[in-house]
Amino acid sequence: MRGVSRASYAELSERLSAEHIESATVATRLASELFAVVGLLDTEHGLRRAISDPGKPGPEKGAVVAALLHGKITQRAEGLVAAAAEARWAGSGDLSDAIEELAVEATVLAAEADDGLDDLEDGLFRFGRVVSAHPDLRSALADPALPEQGKRELLRTLLDGKVTPVTLGLIEQMVAHPRGRTLSVALDMCADVAARRREQLIAVVRTATELTAQQRRRLAEALAAIYGHEVYINVVIDPAVIGGMTIQVGGELIDASVVSRLVAVRRKLAG
Repeated sequence: MRGVSRASYAELSERLSAEHIESATVATRLASELFAVVGLLDTEHGLRRAISDPGKPGPEKGAVVAALLHGKITQRAEGLVAAAAEARWAGSGDLSDAIEELAVEATVLAAEADDGLDDLEDGLFRFGRVVSAHPDLRSALADPALPEQGKRELLRTLLDGKVTPVTLGLIEQMVAHPRGRTLSVALDMCADVAARRREQLIAVVRTATELTAQQRRRLAEALAAIYGHEVYINVVIDPAVIGGMTIQVGGELIDASVVSRLVAVRRKLAG
């Protein structure tokens, strides 16, 4: 989402926060309802254009939403969707994207309520690594010929007991409704929403050997001092990293591996 759209989404996110949802059951239901609205908007293009038309007054668009959804979803979900319709968006697709992000954020609230936010972030990251490493699995989950139920059953076979129910539900949603994205992009979006909710950055650390708990803690403290707030660490074991580690934080790469130092020496010699 572009400038005006991100500002509009920030207001929706604040509205969601103001609901003070502390029940995993309530948050999960809200997420399910918002995801259902996204599915409706993705299918009914005329409706989506009508309620995202910048030429129409916000209250008029909110009234259309209220008339359409009243009694079919909870009052909380209806209010959020109406507020989204009344907001300003750079394009009609941004409205659906914003409601989807709200749904993901509600899922994050469900994880928080169960004290499982770390598990959600870790599960999304690790499953993303599995998908990247197994092209056959990636192809199967993206295959339009495989029914949605078949994809859900495949995911449950792979992940049941290995991730929390909240994590599994979110992954199932991203697989069943990719909305024109690759699964990796969809999972990254979910991880970004979770990180924003925690107001922290995500650092992907590549190292040849697993870090001890003490090393993780020291690294997290050092990165927090650099970036000014908490940094969540995802560790990738990569034998190609010879000594030291590489740390990716957003678009910034901190490379402290022996390999990178050797490459730097070779460049100097070549120069």
